[in-house]
Order: sequence, then structure tokens, then C-alpha cells
Amino acid sequence: MGNFETTELLRQVRLSHIRESYGVLGNVYIVIASGESWLTSATKAFNLTYPDGSQVIHNTLATAKAAMVSGRNDLCLLDSNTAHAMSALMDLSQSRMNFLGISKEGRKYGQRARVTMGVTTSALDIATIKNTGVGNSFENIKFDSSNTKDESLYSVAEGGEYAIYKNCEFCKSTDLNEDSAAELLCNGDGAQFIDCTFGSLANAITASGARPVVLFDRETIAGKVARIVTFKGCNFLYKAGATANRIMYGSGATDIERSCLIEDCLLHNAILAGNDPAQAIAFGSSQTEGRVIIKGSTMSVGCTKLSTTIGVETAGAAVDSGAGIAVNAA
Repeated sequence: MGNFETTELLRQVRLSHIRESYGVLGNVYIVIASGESWLTSATKAFNLTYPDGSQVIHNTLATAKAAMVSGRNDLCLLDSNTAHAMSALMDLSQSRMNFLGISKEGRKYGQRARVTMGVTTSALDIATIKNTGVGNSFENIKFDSSNTKDESLYSVAEGGEYAIYKNCEFCKSTDLNEDSAAELLCNGDGAQFIDCTFGSLANAITASGARPVVLFDRETIAGKVARIVTFKGCNFLYKAGATANRIMYGSGATDIERSCLIEDCLLHNAILAGNDPAQAIAFGSSQTEGRVIIKGSTMSVGCTKLSTTIGVETAGAAVDSGAGIAVNAA
């Protein structure tokens, strides 16, 4: 990163520019993994101690998150070179906190700022992150869990209010044989997912049940339910092994409250999959408290039907007929 002057005034000016660029008023924190070649020069350029005693530069996401203050509209920048490995669930109950992967351009997939989790021992580690705060935002980040702990079934567990995920990727490379596992557990109120990617065309699903990439099961996070959720411009990638597999799924009649909007999205079961799901989007029962609304250019391919569940409604969204021709869902 070159030779930087190290006066505190210059550091403050640089951090002020970052705040202005990203529209935040709180503290800025930068996470750079230990061993990075530019850690020393970045520390000289940006590190200072805030009045609350916290410092700008951190070596782990966990310590940066601990320094952030709920409601202060802090910003955490994640270095996009080395993965940020989580040894325990990041339980985000704080509000109005912002996490941004350092990248000039937003990617729908292949984000280089990666939050990862390997095998852990705690039953609390259900995902890399569990969000239950209000107004938190995540951008340019890949959430990637390979945990094999029995309780660790998701890459992200969303149960907050008005969270936004933009240009994020969600991957759960293990528990491909677990019916109730998923890349995303969606119990969020007002959650928005914009230009995100869920799942993989390479990881073969071996579960005989749903094993979706997005699971809506009500109150899997205590007291939380998917309510007024939006997916816009997203990819849902899948490699099914059974007709009972589902790309998006909820087991109950009240898994959606009010609405779940799916707009201009692609639900894609790989051509090399072992089977075609009977439905791309399905629920164990007809929805009684909300609707899933399929809008715009949303399309499913490699699935027999887009959906046949009462409560999933579409106006012209397409589905692969099995002969390679897109037709309207029944």
C-alpha cells in the first residue's frame, strides 16, 4: 500500500472520507487477517484509538464486531484477500451495524471477502452469523460454512428486522444429506436480498427430503418468522438428487406472514443433477397467513413445476417443462 504518513490528523481525514463514501456516522473498523503483507502499512495509514478505547484495525471479525456499538451506525470493512474464519457463531443482536467486503464492484457470486466456518464443537454454532438485530446491512460478502456439527445446519440464520444483504453469496457445503439444512434460514422481518446467490450447481444434494437453499420454517429462531421478505435479482443454484428436493421450502402453513416477493430471480437445478425437483418452491401446507409472489422475469429450470402450493402465486413466471421449453407453472 506504499509509504503513508502516520499523523493522527491524516488518519482521521482518511477515515472521514470512508464515512462519507459509505454514508455512515459511526466508527469505522477494518479487519485484516494476521499475516497479510499489507497489514503493517495499513495499520500505519489507518489505525488510531477512538474515544471509547477501541481501535480501527482488527485481525478478526469477532473482535471488530465486539468493538461496534448498537445503534451507532458503525461500519466494518472486511479485507478481501484472506478468508475470515469464525471459530464460533457471530450472534448479532445489535442494531444498525454495517458489514462491507472491500471490493470496487459488487459481485453476484465469487465475493473475495469470505466469512467462513469449519468444524466447531458448540451446539450454538448453527451458522456463521445469526442476525436478530434491527436495520443491519451486509454487502459484498460470501458466507461459507463447512461445519459438520449436528446443530450447524445453515450458512446464515436471518431473524432480524429490515436487514439488507446485497451482492452476497451463501454456501453450506456440508449437510447435503440433511433434509432440514439450508444455505439460508429465513425468519427475517422485512429482510431484503438483492443480487445475491444461494447454493451451488456443483454440490450434489443427497437428502431424500426438501434440503432447500432457503428454508422458511417458522420460529426456528425463537419468536421469528419470514414477514414481508424480498428476493430481487437473485440466483438459487441447486443439484438435486431426488424429486422431493426443493430449492425454497417451508414445512408449515404459517411460514410466510403477509408476503414474500421473488422478483427477477433464477431458480436453477443443474443439468447434471440426479433428478428434477417436483416443485422449485413449495410448502408442506397451503399458506394461510401470507403469499409468495413470483414477479417479473423469475424463472425456474430443471424443475418439473415452479410450484403447486396454494399461496405461491405467479403471473407468467416460467418453468422448464422437462423438454427444455419454458412454460407457465400450473
